[in-house]
Amino acid sequence: MRKATLAKVKDDLSRYLILAEKDEVIITKHGKPAGVLIGLKDEDEWFEYKLIHDPKFLNRATKAREDIVKGKGILLS
Repeated sequence: MRKATLAKVKDDLSRYLILAEKDEVIITKHGKPAGVLIGLKDEDEWFEYKLIHDPKFLNRATKAREDIVKGKGILLS
């Protein structure tokens, strides 16, 4: 994990986006964490990021797992 000031990130965003593809960049403001820059290699990574951070999807996945444990699931094979 890298740290960079907001001023540095604003001055050289392209460089920090490239760095963020390999490791998160913590952006600081007045010496305190203010945000995180996460690089994405392609649209698939963007879709995956959105999906795993979507509360509706996470709730549906949790309910589906609970249903399977209760024997309410449907075998696909």
